[in-house]
Amino acid sequence: MGNKVDSHTVLYGVIGDPVRHSKSPVMMNRAFRECGINGIYAAWHITGDRLGDFVAGVRAMGIRGVNVTIPHKLEIMPLLDEIHESARAIGAVNTIVNDGGRLTGYNTDGIGYVRSLKEEIRSDLAGARVLIVGAGGATRGILYALAREGVTSVTISNRTVARARELADAFRGHVPSIRAIGQDELRDACAESDIVINTTSLGMYPNVESTPLDSAWLRPGSIASDLIYNPLTTRFLEEAKERGCLIHGGLGMFIYQGAYAFEYWTGQAAPAAAMREVVLEALQTKV
Repeated sequence: MGNKVDSHTVLYGVIGDPVRHSKSPVMMNRAFRECGINGIYAAWHITGDRLGDFVAGVRAMGIRGVNVTIPHKLEIMPLLDEIHESARAIGAVNTIVNDGGRLTGYNTDGIGYVRSLKEEIRSDLAGARVLIVGAGGATRGILYALAREGVTSVTISNRTVARARELADAFRGHVPSIRAIGQDELRDACAESDIVINTTSLGMYPNVESTPLDSAWLRPGSIASDLIYNPLTTRFLEEAKERGCLIHGGLGMFIYQGAYAFEYWTGQAAPAAAMREVVLEALQTKV
């Protein structure tokens, strides 16, 4: 059953380049139906050169809310009227709220990730030693959220060390210890870490055989976490489980970053269980 559409329907959507793979429309339209909200959520393929036109369209059409995905999370910021403190600290926006033409940017990636990690694997992150593989936009949000949880140390590994160093410098002072390393130091860093997080796209469908690191480097009993949710269990996580690690996939982060956005837009509690159910169905996975 589709959402009701009439002259009172409020528009929402996600922008990206590419965006057709996104499961956000399935998830958010289910949330609107579940809560009886007369809204419709679409996916819009917007290239970088049309970003300004799109933002003008948001104002002109009264689009209430927008999710922002790769590669627009940074470039969208100067086009908005206000940046929430969290998104300003992170340096990226993934959610826009339109209040009568005034556009405010938020970031729900990090808080969505940490909520999922704490619910599914480790309820108290204080004192944890964390290794993050990758230094893209999602890493910024996760760093911000982890810092607020009281982790002891964060190590960022990236192919381009300068990019990892730039991130480490941006968050120095927020975490007791933070450093950037190259891939040649990754093995030793794995052995010293309580939580190893893959924020890269390595292992994402359809390239499911790719993995960000050798699972033999992981310490048994540590947590292996992956932001990818398609497949639900990546090769990295499968090998980590065989190694004796606890594993945490990306579905929860995807659900909760959307749930927080829904709450910013509507002022209502998000139906997270229904959102998870419909995404699992869309991934052709049994609940």
